[in-house]
Amino acid sequence: MGDPEEAEEHGRRLILHNFLSFQECKELEFIHKSNCTVGYRPHVFSTTLSHLIATNSAHLIMPFVPIRERLKEKVEEFFGCQYELFVEFTGLISWSRGSSIGWHSDDNRPYLKQRDFAAVCYLNSYGNDFKGGLFHFQDGDPATIVPSGGDVVIYTADSRNIHSVDEITDGERLTLALWFSRDATYDEDAKLITLLSQNFLHDNAPELCLPLPASSNMYWFSPDQASSDQQLGFDICWARLHVLGYDLLFHQDKSYCSNISELLMEPLRLTRGDELFEHEFINILHALQVVQFYCWKAPDFKSAKVEETTSVVVLSQSQRERFVCLKSLFVKDVRLVDSVFSNVTFVESAQHSFNWVDFTIAIATWEDYVRKLHRELVMSLPHWRTQQSIFNVSLDEK
Repeated sequence: MGDPEEAEEHGRRLILHNFLSFQECKELEFIHKSNCTVGYRPHVFSTTLSHLIATNSAHLIMPFVPIRERLKEKVEEFFGCQYELFVEFTGLISWSRGSSIGWHSDDNRPYLKQRDFAAVCYLNSYGNDFKGGLFHFQDGDPATIVPSGGDVVIYTADSRNIHSVDEITDGERLTLALWFSRDATYDEDAKLITLLSQNFLHDNAPELCLPLPASSNMYWFSPDQASSDQQLGFDICWARLHVLGYDLLFHQDKSYCSNISELLMEPLRLTRGDELFEHEFINILHALQVVQFYCWKAPDFKSAKVEETTSVVVLSQSQRERFVCLKSLFVKDVRLVDSVFSNVTFVESAQHSFNWVDFTIAIATWEDYVRKLHRELVMSLPHWRTQQSIFNVSLDEK
């Protein structure tokens, strides 16, 4: 993902190699794994820009802005429709073990006919990060796309580009998907600007950037995804923490509580093995964002020469009993969690390299990162409102 961008033109489709940098891919992976909800298909998870806004994480749309601009320019240039297109939808989508999709075009429903072009950006790679998940076109060249982190496939959304995705057999296949339309009534920018104007708090106080979980059913994975039966399945926020070796302990004894939506909002602390990290997180999404940020930035913390005080204590027997009781609410089947989310190589690496000192540095670094994006959003929003378009505002303009 560090090589120069290369393009393959194939008539009605375009392949761009190394379009996204390694760091762009890792940042989008962090955003997705710390914010996603259950998706529109079985074993698929998604993160939309509107969801980020709704969960008090509007600042996390900022990394998407330059990427959306660059992709739109490439699509318009390749298909000869400069200044004609609107971004219709932007979303991070991951495909876990058991997910697949058969032959289809991206405008194959009456409510999708506005889609003219598609762009799929791969954030991780076949073989290294997941198995299965090859992308096939029904006809024409190339017939098969082997996903590689940083690469982009651009194609018309109609029946000229019928395609499928093989079943994922291991790991999690991560993509950034965008669709483009010539119809201004489907302009995603206008809708997002309206949401930002309605929901964005114009204050630089860092606590305003702490995430707020959505309804618990949006995070509940069920073997039968048509059902939100919480007697089966698991909460994906807790599950993503579990596969990385963490458990949760709520600040107060909540063993009597059976309302998962209420518990998602409760202050908590993290545990690993016998150790309790005494830093308090405002809710489960706050803890998950910091943990995923640590996974993204861990190599940077190894070289950081910073003295940090870390408060870690040994779990008491009563505390163990509390989190075991609560875990049974969030995770009905641990084997299902491991089947859906575990990538053995990644999890072993994360387990072996962990230490609480680096993690403490990660908390402060995450807070700085959030404040920086928040400031960028505050300064950009007036320009977006004026133009009714989301674009990368230069520092001079800000």
